[in-house]
Amino acid sequence: MSGLDFSVVGKKNPEKIFKYNNKDVILYALGIGAQVSELQFIYEGVSGGLKVFPSFATIPRRVAFPKLGKISFPKFIHGEELVKVHKPFSPQGEIICYSEVTNIYDKGKAAVINVTTTGLSNNRDPLFEIESSFFYLGAGGFGGDRGPKKEPLKPPEDAPPDFNITYKTTENQAALYRLNGDFNPLHIDPEAARFGGQEKPILHGLCTYGFATRAILYSVCDGDVSRFKEFKVRFTNVVYPGEWLTTEGWKVNGKYIIQVKTERAVVLSNAYAIVN
Repeated sequence: MSGLDFSVVGKKNPEKIFKYNNKDVILYALGIGAQVSELQFIYEGVSGGLKVFPSFATIPRRVAFPKLGKISFPKFIHGEELVKVHKPFSPQGEIICYSEVTNIYDKGKAAVINVTTTGLSNNRDPLFEIESSFFYLGAGGFGGDRGPKKEPLKPPEDAPPDFNITYKTTENQAALYRLNGDFNPLHIDPEAARFGGQEKPILHGLCTYGFATRAILYSVCDGDVSRFKEFKVRFTNVVYPGEWLTTEGWKVNGKYIIQVKTERAVVLSNAYAIVN
């Protein structure tokens, strides 16, 4: 009934090549809210060369996204994302990508699909690793393993954040971000959004992730992409295009506990970042 192909679990998918150039890098930066003041990310002629946001890693993995069966994408929701970046991205080039479905868990009302993606340079040096978790609504109840329980990662109680930065998304943020390759109609088509259980189109979770990456990069890395190493989040609530996003961080035991919220709700939780 779910359309899921359970035979994909544990199989490495064929390697694919992701080709990109300055235009793709700039489009991504604009998609996560970069402004004219951030020339190093949006202008190829900037002194020192065009830089690439670390969260750009979430873009090339689309070429290697595994085939999961007959999926209804409006019911396919991002659950968690972990990106580990081994070296800064060149502003143009080729990336070798491959993926593997590591588990499919039964959560009753939904199936949870865990996918790992690896990115390599042309000489096969590691560039990034991504661990993603997706909820496929209505696909649970197949009698499978519910998966391990995870201890929540929370900010310290009664402690002010070490940094706090707020950005505004625009009304057309999802329309712009989808041009990076995520064409799930959930993010632009009101009818598809209602079919997926949302009152209206929602912002891509990875767009929110990119906004948070910008905030972390400027707050604790002084804009230096080489210092950004790892960022993990859980997507806990939807964001609507046009809302404000506030990213807060608390330094605890050498890493930053991260929380992102709108005026309505916390939207990224159980999150941490590791920087140099």
